Amino acid sequence: MTRAVMRKIALLGALLGVFASAPVAAQMFSEGYEFLKAVEDRDGDAVTAALDEPGTTIINSRDLTSGETALHIVTKRRDDLWIRFLTQRGANPDVRDKKGVTPIQIATTMGFVEGVETLIKAGANVEVADSAGETPLIVAVHRRDIPMIRLLLANKANPDRADNSGRTARDYAELMNANTAVLTEFERADEEREENGVKQDYGPSF
Repeated sequence: MTRAVMRKIALLGALLGVFASAPVAAQMFSEGYEFLKAVEDRDGDAVTAALDEPGTTIINSRDLTSGETALHIVTKRRDDLWIRFLTQRGANPDVRDKKGVTPIQIATTMGFVEGVETLIKAGANVEVADSAGETPLIVAVHRRDIPMIRLLLANKANPDRADNSGRTARDYAELMNANTAVLTEFERADEEREENGVKQDYGPSF
């Protein structure tokens, strides 16, 4: 058998593979769309039925346009019950949409303390940074969101990690001359770390 014939056979096999997989891809797309639609509609029965399918990975399905997952959808609507349900069923708490945004960043920006707490319990990274290098703690300081700052500090958010401008959450807090409540939270967190024998030197930021 000549090399030319072998190449033609290989090409034919590749084409057949593409055509054979097309219905499978279409089915996966359809299932993902239906799953996200059920989450949007709060259709618990349909969502549970989809997640109960053996071997399914549909929990982290993404919207083709936005890249959002079910966890993004329920976080945006401030639905702590659904956040708990989805994370318990295996939703990735650090999943990013097409803009690179994770659920904990959405919840922090919204001031959704309960959602942030649930996401942290599910393993969400409190040090995740956006395109400007801002962590959830820096965002919370900008918002002067004391309950959120307290929650993030209690979960080891680094007040001395710098954003792309070189400023840290502590720096921004110190610039708020008219608002000492934010700095008070940092001082309280520092004192608690000292009492627990934890160093305040957080090391370099990457």
